[in-house]
Amino acid sequence: MTKVEYFTSESVTEGHPDKVCDQISDAILDELLKQDPKSRVAVECLTTTGTVHVAGEVTTNGWANVQKIVRATLKEIGYTNPEFGIDCDDAGVWVSIHGQSSDISQGVSEGEGDSKEQGAGDQGMMYGFASNETPELMPLPIVLAHKLTRRLAYVRKEGIVPGLGPDGKSQVSVEYHDGKPKRLNAVVIAQQHVDEIAENELKEQINEHVIQPICKEFLDEDTQIHINATGKFVVGGPEGDTGLTGRKIIVDTYGGLGRHGGGAFSGKDPSKVDRSGAYAARWVAKNVVAAGLADKCEVQLSYAIGVSEPTSVNVDTFGTNKIDEEKIVELVKKHFKLTPKWIIEKLDLLRPIYKKTAAYGHFGRSDDDFTWENTDVAETLKDEAGL
Repeated sequence: MTKVEYFTSESVTEGHPDKVCDQISDAILDELLKQDPKSRVAVECLTTTGTVHVAGEVTTNGWANVQKIVRATLKEIGYTNPEFGIDCDDAGVWVSIHGQSSDISQGVSEGEGDSKEQGAGDQGMMYGFASNETPELMPLPIVLAHKLTRRLAYVRKEGIVPGLGPDGKSQVSVEYHDGKPKRLNAVVIAQQHVDEIAENELKEQINEHVIQPICKEFLDEDTQIHINATGKFVVGGPEGDTGLTGRKIIVDTYGGLGRHGGGAFSGKDPSKVDRSGAYAARWVAKNVVAAGLADKCEVQLSYAIGVSEPTSVNVDTFGTNKIDEEKIVELVKKHFKLTPKWIIEKLDLLRPIYKKTAAYGHFGRSDDDFTWENTDVAETLKDEAGL
């Protein structure tokens, strides 16, 4: 008998208030890494109607014009009209940034703490996940959700659908048969728009220019499609919702398929294992699946602040492993050292590459700068596993 299950994931556009904050935080990080690759950065952002507040801890030999970065980021996203709740020219920008704690710094800086190698910037656990159900080795629900929000931004910026604002969300519910994706049970779109546009016309255009091009393969006559289900979405952006850095951690990762350690990514330099450890865990999981060692893989790492070696490495293949799971763990530990310094060097993380990670997901994307998406260890794993 076929086992039928449903799984839902969501995504948000770059104009969603939380994503605005993520992009501002990472734009500041990029500017500082560009000037000083050893910058220590932990920058948070809050936005509400007409205002942006930036706060955090930074130790660097560089300098960032935060006001200029905030306004440039808002402009790039498309917040150029006060009608959408904030605009790049007139927004109020408050900045409160101070230096990193010396207690943390001594444990992270190589040769300064109890551990002579660079230690982890914090304690905590991080997860990485991969599944062979899509070419991206990602779960299908989050892949489709991100493609929909990217498409919403594209049709807005290209004027294909007129009258759209920067804020928007997508959600897809995938029907699985015996663990394999079969169809879409529901597609949900919320898209900000000007008051003058007719809602029925908007729904038709979003269906034609956004949903159909992305989801056609999985749609059928029973798929539920909800577009601006309240009937109106004019008040949006920071006016409609206060935004915060790091509040879309499930959107950033695997859409809820696969666990999450709770640490956000944006605004943090790679000495923070919340970010670099999660990237490394994805790299490991993806290589395990790409090597054919398992159809699905989740990797958990954990660290102690100031200590270089991870306190644990756990691999779960959910019964899809092709060789003993103990052997997979052995191979992972052999080929992935997973200390912060090793991760940073292997993945080349001291580069200004982070702003583009801050919308549409950190994983499953084909971009040469996303080094954690490389499957460069897969062949070695496959050979040593005897597959």
